[in-house]
Amino acid sequence: AIPSPGSGEVLVRNTHLAFEPAMRGWMEDRPSYIPPVGIGEVMRGMTVGEVVESNLDGFAPGDRVSGMLGWQEYGLGDAGLTKLPPGVEAPLAMSVLAITGLTAYFGMLDLGEPKAGQTVVVSGAAGATGSVAGQIAKIQGCRVIGIAGGADKCSWLTKEAHFDAAIDYKSEDVGARLSELCPDGIHVYFDNVGGEILNEVLARIAQKARVVLCGAISGYNLEETQPGPANYFNLVIQRGRMEGFIVLDYVSRFAEATEQLLGWVQDGSIAWQADVQKGFENAPKTFLRLFEGANTGKQLLEL
Repeated sequence: AIPSPGSGEVLVRNTHLAFEPAMRGWMEDRPSYIPPVGIGEVMRGMTVGEVVESNLDGFAPGDRVSGMLGWQEYGLGDAGLTKLPPGVEAPLAMSVLAITGLTAYFGMLDLGEPKAGQTVVVSGAAGATGSVAGQIAKIQGCRVIGIAGGADKCSWLTKEAHFDAAIDYKSEDVGARLSELCPDGIHVYFDNVGGEILNEVLARIAQKARVVLCGAISGYNLEETQPGPANYFNLVIQRGRMEGFIVLDYVSRFAEATEQLLGWVQDGSIAWQADVQKGFENAPKTFLRLFEGANTGKQLLEL
């Protein structure tokens, strides 16, 4: 049954769902930064939808809103909903201007601290977070190398997203290519994959390097935990810093970041892509595309 909004609530008809690799962790009953999704509960996820009925000041039927309403066609929202900026359609609102773009913004600028002339490497570089992180580093005047899977993704990185070079981990020796492209070492590494690629980067970091741990998708579906990187001691030798973060730590600054990201999109400094699948019944299949490397840019589903 479609619920009725109570006081301070709105009823939203969802039109789009967004998918994040982090959802894999939300399904596991283990200590984390957010409680796991319980058996029988609506799967957690960001949505964009249209207000159908409102008992909340400032929201009216027809307003386009985004929020964490999950995998359902209709949901109840409150003051935590955000109106889409004028002229901004769902794919942009759910990619560069949403969690993935915000993650790239704070991870690269606050933890990576890129400086003009430095070399920045990004893994998962053709994804929604990695592609924005690399382009933010370019805006700061850095030389940026992306690591992605497949010739098409690598071509998009260099031709459309302003990256200086791209490494295809499916067909190239990542370590050898990093040595070739980064002869003076890697000053900033934005890591979305973990595993052996992280290990190869650690072997080639420059002095005072910053390693930003955003994700480790290479190990999310493994039944046994992988051993840690063999080259971690290079952080000591090079006096480097490796630090993880969760974007929810920056909620108070989301408006600042969203405004800046939208400006960069509008002036052409940030290119972006969205992979939009269709049909609510395809939500599970669409989620799995993230772990198959099938998507380029933000993975979305249009209901």
